[in-house]
Amino acid sequence: MARNMDWEIPSEFQPKPEDYAYDLDVALGGVLGLQATVPEDAFTAGTLGTERAGSAVLIGKDGLVLTIGYLITEAESIWLTSGVGGAVPGHVLGYDQETGFGLVQALGRLNVQPLELGTKSRVGAGDKVVLAAEGGRKHAVAATVVARQEFAGYWEYLLDRAIFTAPAHPFWGGAALISADGSLIGVGSLHVQHSNGRELRRDVNMVVPIDLLPPILDDMMTYGRANRPPRPWLGLYAAEVEDAIVVAGLSDRGPASKTGLKPGDRILAVRDDPVSSLAAFWRRVWASGPAGSEVVLQVMRDEEKMQVRIPSTDRTRLLKAPRLH
Repeated sequence: MARNMDWEIPSEFQPKPEDYAYDLDVALGGVLGLQATVPEDAFTAGTLGTERAGSAVLIGKDGLVLTIGYLITEAESIWLTSGVGGAVPGHVLGYDQETGFGLVQALGRLNVQPLELGTKSRVGAGDKVVLAAEGGRKHAVAATVVARQEFAGYWEYLLDRAIFTAPAHPFWGGAALISADGSLIGVGSLHVQHSNGRELRRDVNMVVPIDLLPPILDDMMTYGRANRPPRPWLGLYAAEVEDAIVVAGLSDRGPASKTGLKPGDRILAVRDDPVSSLAAFWRRVWASGPAGSEVVLQVMRDEEKMQVRIPSTDRTRLLKAPRLH
């Protein structure tokens, strides 16, 4: 079940033990490899694939593992590997659509030390960090936080204060972001481009901050999801183009696909509230009420204005539930 590990970060970008006040190798040992298999008829199979591989982080001595949710969504089997060798199966405990976190319970001994959650660590631009995939120093990047700022994703996703790091790690999914004190301060989610307005765009990683985990951790372990009203989901992919919000695509099984919306339509407002940024658009959609609420969009198509009413739904109802082992 092991991934191809015949790659390594160039040595000049790898972290050096003497540069850190904690035991770097012990900390990196808590970063695991994760492989997930998803049924072909799963809702996310078409977009995320049926064979998914990335990293995960041991955060509990009892085998509690944290990763990025898209790796394990609808997974029917999970395997975890560590730097000391061997593989153990895992069970999906849950995933949270709002933050993007996913939880796995290891069903065997991993023989590595868990990372402490750095919930009290203040992380800001300029801080030196390590972004690590499974495999120790050769699979880790000595990075710098380049920004803490809002991030809006086209797939109905928004973080108020995401962490952006550079240089970019090539295998970012589920990677551990480790602070100067050796604690876990985030989980790798994406490879994006970033500009602060004063320089050319650069490749960076977007990392979900660990601060978002404690408020939902107990709920995820108990219920498989955060115990809060689910947001209204439209099945609409949107893009921000020159201060305009444009429909980039539609999920075949999403409610928006049944309303006559088309790619290229420009979204002017949610009800009577104009929107000019992707973040503002998602916030207005979610302010329409919980999942099941009607979301009313004002749309422009070929210079003609139209109103579209979308009966939203709870996205998790379309997903396969975790299987018990």
